[in-house]
Amino acid sequence: MGTKCRILLLFTAAISLAAANANGQDAPSLGDLARQQRQEKGAPGKEAKAPKVITNEEIPERAEAASLHRTGAQENAVQASSNGPKISAEQWRSQIVTQKNQVASLQNQIDEINESIRFAPANCAANCVGWSERQREKQRHAERMQVQLEEQKKRLDDMQESARKQGYGSAVYDP
Repeated sequence: MGTKCRILLLFTAAISLAAANANGQDAPSLGDLARQQRQEKGAPGKEAKAPKVITNEEIPERAEAASLHRTGAQENAVQASSNGPKISAEQWRSQIVTQKNQVASLQNQIDEINESIRFAPANCAANCVGWSERQREKQRHAERMQVQLEEQKKRLDDMQESARKQGYGSAVYDP
């Protein structure tokens, strides 16, 4: 009786395998589907976008560094104060708040760098020169950022003065 059960089990497995194989031949394989999709993507009329390569020169050292340059709106605001057309109070206020945020962000970055500078002690045993050189580089970077901070503060002062000259109150030029 054990042999009959084994034969019945093998027979059932063979039928199941044959049924699965027959069903599998009706549906396309995953490889066929992938090829078909690649061909559809590459079909004429459908242009594939070429990937953009970004180089180190295009990436600012810090994300905030990219926003340090005066925006077009800020440039127009400063020029408009001398050329005549009056900018709305809300525009002035928005531009001044943006500039204040840039100044605060830059000041925070400088503070973080200055706090992270730690020169190697005099009794340092290994890699002292490299460590100290890295700290000096941080110091030089903080000094460059300090110059940028002074420029940003000057721009803020100019914007505030321009808004004041156009007759707006301190709620606009000193929010």
